[in-house]
Amino acid sequence: MSHLEWPRRVGALGQFLVDDPERPALGRDDDHHLRTVLRARSGEEIVVTNGRGQWSICEVSDGGLTRVTPVHLDPATPETVLYLSPLKGDRSEWAVAKATELGVSRIVPLISQHLVVKFKGETRDKIVARWRRIAREAGGQCRRTYEIVIGEPVNVGDVPLDVAVADFDGSSDWTGVRAVAIGPEGGWGPGEWTCDRLRVGLGPTVLRAETAGVVAASLLAFGAGDWGFTLTTGPMSNDESTT
Repeated sequence: MSHLEWPRRVGALGQFLVDDPERPALGRDDDHHLRTVLRARSGEEIVVTNGRGQWSICEVSDGGLTRVTPVHLDPATPETVLYLSPLKGDRSEWAVAKATELGVSRIVPLISQHLVVKFKGETRDKIVARWRRIAREAGGQCRRTYEIVIGEPVNVGDVPLDVAVADFDGSSDWTGVRAVAIGPEGGWGPGEWTCDRLRVGLGPTVLRAETAGVVAASLLAFGAGDWGFTLTTGPMSNDESTT
């Protein structure tokens, strides 16, 4: 990320996906949103990205877009994956949006024993499509330039062995964890995961499923170093401590 350009990116009217940031052209729906919904005026700036790390800033004009900065390439970050069980109402969508903002690379809908929502056939396809739309909108809002992937749904039995499982009695050590599974409202079923599966905790309180998804996404992003923070510990001074 170019920190010198960051305030300009934040102050832009919005961010949109394009095929080529070098020669930006918006699709019909995005152009309608920019000019009709956002009421963009000539001379205002937007960010465009190809969803693969490349981005540039463009100026809006009546005839289209004019690129006004070079094309930049943000560095890629380690892949982080959130396996998320669909939840009732719009709670999954909220969790998807927040995980996107937090920088998770991929979200996979997870089919587990205690799933309480209908998740088959046309209904399943509609839910996955909505997750993808929400993730795209959230990605533009938070100015991420690597598009999040919403994978195809998988059953618990098909989850790779290196994926940790969120569990109230799980370990507090998240070292090396890059993928984690979050259960539905009813929790995990008896024997749903093998005994040798790594289990990680999400803190000392019982969380709602969508909150658990956001906490897990935060821990994944922090552990991957995507935030650029370093946790330090030491004696406090002046009744204050820093992290």
